[in-house]
Amino acid sequence: MQLSEEEEFLLKEKERAKNNRIKNRPILVITYMMVFVFMLLFGYIIYFMQFKSESIIANSRNIRQDSFADVVERGDIITSDGEVIATSTTDEEGVTSRSYPHGNMFAHLVGYDSYGKAGLELAGNFYMLRSHINIFERVYRQLAEEKNRGDNLITTVNYKLQSVAYNALGGCNGAVVVMEPDSGRILVMVSKPDYDPNNIDGVWEYLKTEEGAESTILLNRATQGRYAPGSTFKVVTLLEYIKENPRDYLDYAYECTGNEIFSGVDIHCIGGSVHGNETLKDSLANSCNASFAKIGSTLDYKSYRETAEQLLFNCELPYDGEYVKSSFVIDENSRPDQIPQTAIGQGDTKISPLHNAMITSAIANGGVLMKPYLIQSIENDDGATIKKFSSKSYGNLMTSDEADILIDNMKAVADYGTASRFFSGSSYDIAAKTGTAEYDDEGNCNSWFIGFSNPDDPDIVVSVIVEDYQIYGVSGAWVAKQIFDAYYQ
Repeated sequence: MQLSEEEEFLLKEKERAKNNRIKNRPILVITYMMVFVFMLLFGYIIYFMQFKSESIIANSRNIRQDSFADVVERGDIITSDGEVIATSTTDEEGVTSRSYPHGNMFAHLVGYDSYGKAGLELAGNFYMLRSHINIFERVYRQLAEEKNRGDNLITTVNYKLQSVAYNALGGCNGAVVVMEPDSGRILVMVSKPDYDPNNIDGVWEYLKTEEGAESTILLNRATQGRYAPGSTFKVVTLLEYIKENPRDYLDYAYECTGNEIFSGVDIHCIGGSVHGNETLKDSLANSCNASFAKIGSTLDYKSYRETAEQLLFNCELPYDGEYVKSSFVIDENSRPDQIPQTAIGQGDTKISPLHNAMITSAIANGGVLMKPYLIQSIENDDGATIKKFSSKSYGNLMTSDEADILIDNMKAVADYGTASRFFSGSSYDIAAKTGTAEYDDEGNCNSWFIGFSNPDDPDIVVSVIVEDYQIYGVSGAWVAKQIFDAYYQ
């Protein structure tokens, strides 16, 4: 059939349109993709500005924060019970200076604001350089070319307990961490040797000298000190033994003669003590080295490491400040002669006082670790709350049944074991573990204490390390006793 010219033209146009659609399809796909990507980017910008921008600016590594100091007088740092521990004054020329009313007592906790930043001065930098004073005062100060008053950082720290812990350490080097196991609030953080943050210029000059170059006064031992855990690690060894022997751990018995050789390693009990026949609970209460070396020799090395890493050895800690990771070196390839010392907390195992407090907190809290934190809230200069920080759970470090067993065994340490001479007759109950950790071949040692009060419904956890126990005679348990007494007064 012969098509007319008009029909032939329309047919060709349809073919041309069809061919154009085929050719344009990739262009349309790319166009739609670009529109979709643009919409995603635009949506993320809105999300970022609404929810993420403040946290990015608040990051302690963001140098943009320091520019806020041109128009804002840095806010105060205040304890939970209302004591100002860092404050600012601005002179007529607009120069702001920082002062620390309690000097050395809060040195490592608060940190410093010169020569870089450290401690809470670093962690709370963003918040203290923002101002939420009322709009009328803000406008007045801007017109008068005066700095606005910055927001105040309210800490979780308790001034009274911090003072007691600081004084209890006295002239000894060491560290104390006190926290609430059910919230993660840090009530005390003390580290010695310390320094006066009011004289940070002098500290920096001292560190440039030959003597100062060897100094560790700026090191926060509470979070960055790495120590052999000594007998406090027997809690970890005990946990592993319970996990490997869930049905018959109560049948454990050991005859302590004061010393025994395991895999060629001579293990002796402190002071040559002969503990005689012991159950598992007695072994922990008496801190029997020989018994725990025996326990260690029965353990599965791979499982032992897995338990240690569940307790955050060799791992990042859920803590926002500066810290060091703890270490545990035993694995399935370890030699048998490494186990006896490891099982009693010697060898190559290292831990910080903060980490020891976290493990103890998890035990006290039914196996659940609450993330430790130091900043409770942010308030404007008139006392109105701007931001609150709440407790957050990290997760389970052990089961609740395992925690209950550990608590029962740790109570024996205070009832009739190595901590009983400090806590017998107290108005409160304690679950604890003491430790004496040798750090050389000459018998020099550090004294440890970990424990918590009111085991049935725990109130506070205390972790103490006192260096050079054989020189000063101050034990971690004695320091802890002063803190518990003050808490319950």
